[in-house]
Amino acid sequence: MWFRQEGEILTLTLHVQPGAKKTEIAGLHGDALKIRLAAPPVEGKANAALLACLAEKFGVPMRNVVLKQGESSRRKVVSISGPTIHPDSLLR
Repeated sequence: MWFRQEGEILTLTLHVQPGAKKTEIAGLHGDALKIRLAAPPVEGKANAALLACLAEKFGVPMRNVVLKQGESSRRKVVSISGPTIHPDSLLR
């Protein structure tokens, strides 16, 4: 499963593809949610774009989105505090 909800904390397992033409949710990639990012994978730009994208999608401020694992990897674990939508709605 690509997400886990524990109280107010949502944990997502992601497969990130930086340097794409546009930022979008691309569906599932194994046991992770695939996200394409328009930002390049240099100097943390892709990670910043990822966190901003997730904050917008889940209707939370940026401070509620934290990169837990995978700072320099395509596979990342992110936690979101107080999301306003259910993660399954991203796949519709």
